[in-house]
Amino acid sequence: MSLVKDKTVLISGGTGSLGKVLTRRLLNDQANLPRKIIIFSRDEAKQHFMRVEYQQKNRVTDEIIYEDFHRLVEFRIGDIRNYHSVCSVLDGVDVVINAAALKQVPSCEYFPYEAVQTNIVGAYNIVQAIKEHKFPIHTVVGVSTDKACKPINVMGMSKAIQERIFIAANITVPSTRFICVRYGNVLASRGSVIPLFHEQIKNGGPVTITTADMTRFLLSLDRAVDTILTAMEEASPGEIYVPKVPSARIVDVAKALIGSRPIETVYTGIRPGEKVHEILVSEEEAWHSFPRGDYYVIKPMLPELWKPALNETPLTKEYSSRDNVLSLEQITELLKSHNLDIDSEIKYDGEFLR
Repeated sequence: MSLVKDKTVLISGGTGSLGKVLTRRLLNDQANLPRKIIIFSRDEAKQHFMRVEYQQKNRVTDEIIYEDFHRLVEFRIGDIRNYHSVCSVLDGVDVVINAAALKQVPSCEYFPYEAVQTNIVGAYNIVQAIKEHKFPIHTVVGVSTDKACKPINVMGMSKAIQERIFIAANITVPSTRFICVRYGNVLASRGSVIPLFHEQIKNGGPVTITTADMTRFLLSLDRAVDTILTAMEEASPGEIYVPKVPSARIVDVAKALIGSRPIETVYTGIRPGEKVHEILVSEEEAWHSFPRGDYYVIKPMLPELWKPALNETPLTKEYSSRDNVLSLEQITELLKSHNLDIDSEIKYDGEFLR
């Protein structure tokens, strides 16, 4: 039986790319439908457009019926940074998926305290609300990033602390299971490089690349959702699930999208806070990280949460995007398999690009 069947699921930051695909997947599983999905965010415009899409209206000017609390998908305006707002929305919830984040690396570098408020204080508010109000919440999933591993930027630093807040919460709030997922670049998510490349190619170039050596992990939004759903079903308290995914040189992603078009590429240099290569499991974490099917599982270091691994062999080195890099041909096939090649009609949050 699915963990979410007949349960109330809260997705904080639910109007983002991940939240939309996660909501769609939960709704498509008719045998395990939740009782309710709550989309919690502070942007009323994004909620409106998502509501339009959910009700299958053709235009945003079509009549929208706001029977919010009578529908399977409920929209709640609120802010993860506001403790009282979090307390209010958690009442009656069974499962929390915390996808609310400030995730743009340069933005977090220029406004570090804003990243702290969302990525750290937001997570703390969830834990504290459950503890103080004794909410009977079964599971909380923290959505993290490869940038939290050996972080050099504010976004990664704040996400690394978010992981630790959720992991430690298993000790202070033992009635709730707190787990995390950690993954790399999501193909075609809002603000990612592929929509940028599409737009630059559509406008005739140039395509901007930071450095020829840069590599990144690549996974689809559906694979990201798979990671969340698998962790929800399988993870022990305090574990971090990391998907086994390919990586690619960003310059090869650009070449695959450009194809034979006469479009120039320009190297702009690494942006503030960026790495050349990303890491999903560090060498320090390898000793307590184990393969589990299509994932690596990072076990918590806290002795109160540590469970000895039976018949499992830990990793012997870090899991880096510089390893197992796809060829240009493999990248081209990967993009085509997800309908992300430049000749496909792509939709990014309501806008079509060619």
